Order: sequence, then structure tokens, then C-alpha cells
Amino acid sequence: MGAYLIKRLLLIIPTLFGIMLINFAIVQIVPGGPVEQMIAQMTGTAVESTARFSGAGEGESMEFNNDTSAISDSKYRGAQGLDPDIIKEIEKMYGMDRPAHERFFKMIKDYLTFDFGESFFRDQKVTSLVLDKMPVSISLGLWTTLLVYLISIPLGIRKAIKDGSRFDIISSSIVTIGYAIPNFLFAVILIVFFAGGRFYDIFPLRGLFSENFEELNLYQQILDYFWHLALPLTAMLVSGFAGLTFLTKNSFLDQVNQQYVITARSKGLTEKRVLYGHVFRNAMLIVIAGFPSAFIGILFSSSLFIEVIFSLDGLGLLGYEAALTRDYPVIFATLYFFSLLGLIMGIIGDFMYSIIDPRIDFESR
Repeated sequence: MGAYLIKRLLLIIPTLFGIMLINFAIVQIVPGGPVEQMIAQMTGTAVESTARFSGAGEGESMEFNNDTSAISDSKYRGAQGLDPDIIKEIEKMYGMDRPAHERFFKMIKDYLTFDFGESFFRDQKVTSLVLDKMPVSISLGLWTTLLVYLISIPLGIRKAIKDGSRFDIISSSIVTIGYAIPNFLFAVILIVFFAGGRFYDIFPLRGLFSENFEELNLYQQILDYFWHLALPLTAMLVSGFAGLTFLTKNSFLDQVNQQYVITARSKGLTEKRVLYGHVFRNAMLIVIAGFPSAFIGILFSSSLFIEVIFSLDGLGLLGYEAALTRDYPVIFATLYFFSLLGLIMGIIGDFMYSIIDPRIDFESR
């Protein structure tokens, strides 16, 4: 197993490089970069207010060249009417004056030492931004994953035991309906009903803590924390446990029909001991070992919409705002972090497979 883990760790390097390269190339094609964002801000106000530039001589002002034909071939949309020197200064400010390949390899070199630079529009180091937002996203992902497992595993086992019964049919219908509702739509429904939308005003609409959080004692802080998490977690849970519930059920049904189960029953063992003493460990192999991947999936797919809707200041909301403003350092830093975390969690998942069932040998494969 040691040699396999070393190989997987070494494969992280080219995989991560490929992910960053593809996304970097896509970003270069998409219009509306940071230079265009700054140009839009400048031209969005009165033209006279942007006609002056700090590089002008003392007591003088730098007027726009109104002869737009001289700069009509600018590669930036909306740049007509701006002095070319201003555009060059903006490019230099954002590091866009260098070729794309030079910017990419410099970024990769810096990322190897976890130097993510500074945000274009927040005047703050990207590392501190990510560290500040990380606890919110980790809280959402971890609590959702734990609750999904606590609900799905007992429910899936019960459905396997009662396969074909009224309980199985009704629960399958409810789970399927919950899975069909997008979590962001269910979040809006929760806000309308329980967060002062139209009916009740029971839960807070935004944030993870109240304004007087520091003044509360430990018990009150815990209650306040989960009070703020109630609606976001509920919205993420509804569509999160369907797949795991059916996976648990099908895994149990598959194991129940195995020969060793028939042998255990023929020896006179009780049904409870057969199910939880023999079937459970084998049936739970794929479920438990998939915990790291499930956590990453929930963190990636669900937290973005929930953080935006409930104004939770996490990595999902940070990445969303960075995409809107084309804040490249933040975009690539969050992408790098999520990709690296996903690859590491994949290795942990494989390691858990071999721990739970020693018969699995990745090295021999």
C-alpha cells in the first residue's frame, strides 16, 4: 500500500498542473478580464472625471485623445476614447502586460510555495482571504456530510430490511421528490416560510453568528451557531441523502443474497446478528470509504448556492464574487485549493478502502 500511496501522491503534481493549465487557458478566452473591469469602472462615470490621470505633469491634466480612430483597434472592449498610456498602466498594475505563458508559469511557481498573491479588488492577501472564509465552508460541508450519513445509513438499512413494503415505497417516493428539488430552490422556499419571507420569522436570514455572539456564554454560542445553520443545513440535506440512502439499501440487498449469509442463517444465528454482525461490515465498505469523496462533493456542489442565498461568507461566496469581478488571484487560488483538497481526499478514500477491507490490494492492480 505504501508504494501505491507514493504513486498517487506523485500523480497529484501533473494532475493539478493540468487542471490549472486548462482553467487558465479558458479564462484567457473569456472576455471581461480585470483590465476591462477597470476600464468599465472608468468609463461608467462621467468622461470628464476620468480625463485626468495621476501621471500627468504638475498643474496639468491628461486629456483623452478624442480621435478614437487612433486606438479603435484596442483589444479591450470599451477602451475607445481612453489614452493608450492609461491602458498600459492598468495592464502593468494587474500584471497583464506580460505574455500569458509567462504569467501562468509564474503563478505555478508561486503556488508551489503557497504564495497566492494579493486580490485585485480587495487590497488583501489571497491566503488570508481563503483562511478567513474556510471555516464557514468547512462547517457547512462537514455538518452536512455527517448528517447525511447519520440519516442515510439507518434509513437505507431499514429500506433493505423492508424491501418492497409500504414503508419502502413511501420513503423512496419522499427521498426521490427531495432529490428532484434543487437545493437552492428549497433554500428559497425555507426563507419564504421560516426566515421572514412571508409567513414566519423564526430563523436568521444571513451569517453564522449574531452580532452579540462574543457577549454570549459557551452554551448560548453553540445554540446561536446551530440556530444560524438550521436553514442552510436543511436546504443542503434535502437533496444530499437520496443517493447515499439508495446506495446503502442496494449494498445491503446485494450482501443479503451472498452465500455466507445463507450459511450464517443455517447455523441458527438470529437475523439481527446476521445483519449487523456479518452483513453490515461488507455492505458499509463502499459507503464508509466514500466519506471523503462525499464531503468534497457536498463542499463543491452545494455550498456555493447556499452561501450566496444565505449570505454566508465562505469560499463559495468568495469564488462567486471573484468570478463576477474577474479577480484572477482569488479565482485561481480557490480553484487550486479545492483541486488539491479533492485529490488528497481521493487518496484518503482509497486508503480507507484498504483499512476497512484488507482483501483490497491496490498495488496488485
